[in-house]
Amino acid sequence: MYVLLFAPHPRAPFPKGRGGGMVSPAVCVSSPVLERTQRVAWLFYERASHSAATTLLQMQIVINNIINKICPETKKTDKHEVIRVTGLKTGSEAWWQSKNGPEWTREKGHYRVTFWWRDPAGTQKTSPLKRVWLYITGVTDHHQNARPQSLERIPNTDVWQWQGAFTPQWRGSYCFIPSVNEDDFAAAVFHGEQPDRLALREGWRKLLPAAMADPLNPQSWRGGRGHPVSALEMPEAPVQPGWNTPATPGNAPVCFEWESVRLNNRRRVWVFTTGEDSPERPLAVLLDGQFWAESMPVWSPLTALTNAGKLPPAVYVLIDVIDMAHRNHELPCNPDFWRAVQEELLPRVNSRTPFSDRADRTVVAGQSFGGLSSLYAGLNWPERFGCVLSQSGSYWWPHRGGQQDGLLIEQLKAGDLTARGLRIVLEAGRNEPLIFRANQAIYAELHPQQPVIWRQVDGGHDALCWRGGLTQGLMTLWQPLIH
Repeated sequence: MYVLLFAPHPRAPFPKGRGGGMVSPAVCVSSPVLERTQRVAWLFYERASHSAATTLLQMQIVINNIINKICPETKKTDKHEVIRVTGLKTGSEAWWQSKNGPEWTREKGHYRVTFWWRDPAGTQKTSPLKRVWLYITGVTDHHQNARPQSLERIPNTDVWQWQGAFTPQWRGSYCFIPSVNEDDFAAAVFHGEQPDRLALREGWRKLLPAAMADPLNPQSWRGGRGHPVSALEMPEAPVQPGWNTPATPGNAPVCFEWESVRLNNRRRVWVFTTGEDSPERPLAVLLDGQFWAESMPVWSPLTALTNAGKLPPAVYVLIDVIDMAHRNHELPCNPDFWRAVQEELLPRVNSRTPFSDRADRTVVAGQSFGGLSSLYAGLNWPERFGCVLSQSGSYWWPHRGGQQDGLLIEQLKAGDLTARGLRIVLEAGRNEPLIFRANQAIYAELHPQQPVIWRQVDGGHDALCWRGGLTQGLMTLWQPLIH
């Protein structure tokens, strides 16, 4: 990391700060672009020389433009670390204009990340807020059994901040929950060596409906639990195929209502196709279809990867869960659900959009209960579902405490089920302890029977991680079809 100090041009002195002192901005730029700094420095001089009355905000805009000229690829890859140091007064309008979400600095083997939040009610003298809870999936969430973390106000400003250490490969979502209360969590959460797990879950359950995304962060969406979240991706986080490319136009998905006789319910189903029509196109069944259709649409990444020759032309069927009650009933090892899919849904789709019925060309993919359900389908109907993509599969089910093996693990140990002939991709986050251990346990049973691809992710129970694993997993499972 090199620091570029732009000294005042003789014809354009830097503006004075509020205290009357001269402001000397600096820009930190990663070393691969050092050879271009002299040219950019003169670019800065020439722009600043046109007006000796350059304001701090104008100065920041100039610096941001310079950074974009030095390394425009940072917006696309996040592989360069760029830090802005401006000398602006903390909490000033110009200071806030310089913020674009969390900022980080490298410290030995990790990054120290600072989160910022602006209090719309102003300073502590005018604002009723007592806490701004920070919910980082895989770090401060209920899966960690960790004490809740709140940002702290910088006195006499509208600035709240929190700092934490993250690995270079980290990827995860986060949200803020402003609160006027001091006692959002029961006392048991803060007393003792570890917080009371049930009290912790209950506290977060009450707070999360009021969660908000980071207003400073343009990468925001509505998470799987329904509340807004934003993205935090460290510079060495794995590439997510298809997700960082510009929007790619393709076929429009078709949504219809599936009324199931066997299940006695009605739900939405989306059918999406890539490439030219062919009865030999492979099929992918995506569970939690409403998320991949609406919250984090998968259409453009799939189209881009197909156009690039990294995925074969295919048919994708995305199945809505209806609601959480139906999800919790139908996805965990429910034979009726999968019989209805095979007997009712897939024939209806195939009559309008032909696809291959070969098991080795058929992927079933899901996350959490959906991951459990995907492997359940492959193990019980291998003649139809030959490829399994399981992300953060809930293999503890039905024993949430983790003191007893889950159902599928027990059945594999007993020899009631076999994975022979299946192609399986297992993925889980290191920061989702219960699920990670359960995935390790089921991998230990699957691997002796059949080679299994086991991916450990530096993240938590998080759709931000799942989206890259979904496209990468499809590429892996359909690799034999790529010519």
